[in-house]
Amino acid sequence: MNNLERMAGWIPPLIDASKITLSLSVISVVLGMVAGTFIALGRISANKAVSRACSVYIFIFRGTPLLMQLFFVWYALPLAIPELTIQNRFLAACIAFTINSAAYQAEIIRAAIQSIDSGQMEAAKSLGLTYAQAMRHIIIPQSIKRLIPPVGNEFIMVLKDTSLVSTIALVDLMKRTSQIQSSASTALVYLPSAALYLIFTAVFTYLFSWLEKRHSVYE
Repeated sequence: MNNLERMAGWIPPLIDASKITLSLSVISVVLGMVAGTFIALGRISANKAVSRACSVYIFIFRGTPLLMQLFFVWYALPLAIPELTIQNRFLAACIAFTINSAAYQAEIIRAAIQSIDSGQMEAAKSLGLTYAQAMRHIIIPQSIKRLIPPVGNEFIMVLKDTSLVSTIALVDLMKRTSQIQSSASTALVYLPSAALYLIFTAVFTYLFSWLEKRHSVYE
């Protein structure tokens, strides 16, 4: 069996493991955006206690390695608080990646919101809208286009960082690659594996670029 035939035989198990990689990326970024929106709003809140709490959250999870956060959720948290023991590796990975992504996306969202001219908020209030209504109907919708490129970059980073979950034995694309490399005693498996990462990156880069162009029509 030549090398091309061997690599072709590795494609199905690699694609199967990629389901974990893609699912983890999408779930973490989507949940991270939801949480990040609330954290960003808290960060710019007039309430100093809320603003400082959100700033501390961002500082901690942007200032420590994602791998350490993953290890904390999977290994350390059960020792510190046994009641919060997580048995499912995928769930533990989702939690670690979500809280990390939320910190980064909070800053992305905050910057996008604050880039909108302050006159927009003043105009909304003059029309009788509350702060929350102005944010929901005027400020945040206008900031969406400005969010797309950095959120796209965050997604690509998360997609590549999912390879870290192999350290807790979650069988994603990277873990499956290592297993095949070990059983086949060849590093050739890294070629189709890298190709899959590149394909996923290219597809999502195109998707976010399309979304950016679509939203630019309304400006």
